[in-house]
Formats: sequence, structure tokens, C-alpha cells
Amino acid sequence: MTHCQRPIILLRGLLREQRHWGNFTQQLRSHFPFRKVIALDLAGNGQRFLETSPSTVSAMVDDLHQQLHFLHARELETENKIEAGTYDLLAISMGGMIALEWARLYPEEVKSLVLLNTSDGKQSPFYKRLRWRQYPNIIRLLMSQPEEQEKHILRMTSNMYPEDPDILKTWIRWRKECPIQRSNLFRQLNAALSFRYKDVPDKPVLLLASQYDELVDVSCSRTLAHYWQCPIHIHPSAGHDLPLDDPDWVCRYSLAFWQDVK
Repeated sequence: MTHCQRPIILLRGLLREQRHWGNFTQQLRSHFPFRKVIALDLAGNGQRFLETSPSTVSAMVDDLHQQLHFLHARELETENKIEAGTYDLLAISMGGMIALEWARLYPEEVKSLVLLNTSDGKQSPFYKRLRWRQYPNIIRLLMSQPEEQEKHILRMTSNMYPEDPDILKTWIRWRKECPIQRSNLFRQLNAALSFRYKDVPDKPVLLLASQYDELVDVSCSRTLAHYWQCPIHIHPSAGHDLPLDDPDWVCRYSLAFWQDVK
């Protein structure tokens, strides 16, 4: 029996780093033991917090593309005997925009896309891509100290663990270890809000979304599914951070989708 050995690339969203995938990364590896799971940090986030974030989604793709190929391509080719540049992308929020643009700019490298709670400025208005009732919280987030920012982010993105002290403590520790520059916050936010995807993906796409996403209206994903004519599954209770709130659900639908991607 042969097993797919394409690497899975994980792309996070605004102000998040690879550690914010939490236990999801390990669960994904347990579901796909023959595949390498690679989580990348955008310039300005995580271990790359001293770097300047790109100001457009296209530039973010080039940044991550360069990081992947210089740091991982040789290792992948040597250790796993796979063809370089054939990847399945799993991405959330702004990471979904990056994944779409990656598939457009480097179509030979992308096999499929699993996009979680993402949006597009061409198909959805700004007040749904960033829900209008969160605007006061966004303003407080921008004006507050890092500890308070993480508290606001957890409340906005998780329906299952909005006040969890252990998660919040961990997130605050990560923020102190890798502080986010305010200028990078604005650059990433502007890149996400200005993103317009003009094409219909020519790769297999699966959309996963949360019915009660408090940050991005679920209609954004529904609209994309209708326009692209691709499958979509809606979680009945999770928040914006689907991999945090229900990682098993994400893994299950991803597994079923990838079984049909040859």
C-alpha cells in the first residue's frame, strides 16, 4: 500500500505564530504519519519578530516561499525522497489569503488548499470580513498593552476557551518572548483588509468555517464556496480559531478531503 508523502504547510493569520497551532500540529501528524507537517512564521511574527512584516499578501507569499525553500526544501528532498514543491496548504484567516495567493503565484507547487474562516475583499464587504461589532474591541486591542491584547484576542477568537487561564498564560508568555512591533500589526492588518482575489482557484479547495465566528462573518466562507463551487463544512459552535476550539473536527474533514486529492 502506498501513502501520500506530500508535506502539509500550515499558515497562521494576523499576529499569530506557529506555536499558536498548539496541539493541532501533533494531532495532524498523528492523522498523517507518513507526511511532514511544516508550520511557517511570517516576518514580524514568532521567532522572526525583529523583521518587518510585508505590507501586501503577495509580498507575504514571497517571504514565506523564500523561507520554506531555503530552510526546508533540502531536508524534505533528502529525508523523505519527495519531489520538491508539491504541497497541501492548510491555512486560517489571513493565512488563507496567503495560501490562495501562493497557489496563484506558484501553481506548480500547490496541490490543494484547506482554508479555515478566511475571506476575500472582492466577494465580501469589510464589515463582514472584520465584524463591525468587534470594532470597539479592535480599538481597545490596538491601544492596550500586550497582556491585555492577548486577552482580547482569546475572547474574540475562541468560543470554547474564551477565559481559559492556562491558554492565556501561555499566549502572554509567547508574546513576551517574541513581542510584536506595533508597526507590523498595522502592516499585517492593512495587507489582510486590502486583499482582493480576482481568480477562481484551479486547485482543489475545501472551506471550513464556524457558524458563530465572532471575528469573521461565516457568510464570507459561504460566499466563496458558492462563487468557487467548492465544498464547505460549517462548525456549529466553534469560534474563529477552529484548530484551537475543535482540532479533531478540522483533522477529520481535512483527512476526508485529502483522500480524494491525488
